Amino acid sequence: MDANAIQAFLTIVDQGSFSEAAEVLHLTQPAISKRLAALENQLGVRLIDRRQREIRLTDAGKRLLPHARRILDEIHNARMAVSPEAAEIAGELPIIASHHIGLHHLPRWLRQLRKCYPDVSLSPQFLESDAAYGQMLKRHAELGFVTLSDSMAPGFQIHAQWQDPMAFVCGPDHPLAEQPQPRLEHLAAHPALLPDTNTATYRVVSRLFLEANLHLSLMMPTNYLETIKMMTNVGLGWSVLPVSMVDDNLRILEVGHPVSRVLGAIGLEGRSLSAAARALLDIVRQEEGL
Repeated sequence: MDANAIQAFLTIVDQGSFSEAAEVLHLTQPAISKRLAALENQLGVRLIDRRQREIRLTDAGKRLLPHARRILDEIHNARMAVSPEAAEIAGELPIIASHHIGLHHLPRWLRQLRKCYPDVSLSPQFLESDAAYGQMLKRHAELGFVTLSDSMAPGFQIHAQWQDPMAFVCGPDHPLAEQPQPRLEHLAAHPALLPDTNTATYRVVSRLFLEANLHLSLMMPTNYLETIKMMTNVGLGWSVLPVSMVDDNLRILEVGHPVSRVLGAIGLEGRSLSAAARALLDIVRQEEGL
């Protein structure tokens, strides 16, 4: 099978349209359609149902999809193994980072990366952690820096991980700020400002309340921690935030239940990392004390 035809098939699937796939691959739409048709003719099956307005894989297309990704991974690995340029710490390095890591960790890493490896051009994309997993599976980045999840799909390799301690907090004018040692039942009487229910932070907090048989009242859930910090500061509710974000405008609530989440760097199993990606991982481990 032709690698270009396989790439065309995968890009059509990932982008959800022929026109967008053509744009990504810098081809005309007839050219990308021709590549897909050549692959279908070679295999003797239809891979994409063109009768639908939306891109839909046929049963054969669904079966081919994981094999197609592995084929391109092996071509990538072969190129990394034999190309003299593969050993150079240079070139573009696409990564995905969560918003929190992008704000509070990435700047330190970038400073060291630019100092030690000026020929590396980092190309970051900032997404929520759950969305980052999906983009990584589509090979849109070499590394992802995310909140690690217990429900992480198979196919990922964790290259580095570290604890991110968190604290129960409220604003200085919130009623809870006046209590020296508030308990969970005190917090249950007030609305909570937390990320969405599919996040690691929410799962940790909700588990505590569930085990204590207490109701957790959510107010305006959002995954932007800076927004949660602002709303907490003005007294709209209490929250749980990374200790690295807590400043003099917030009051830490000593509820007696330490909480934390795990941040980490992920790649794809079976796909070789570039020299630039390995260099960045070394910097991450050094900066995070791993």
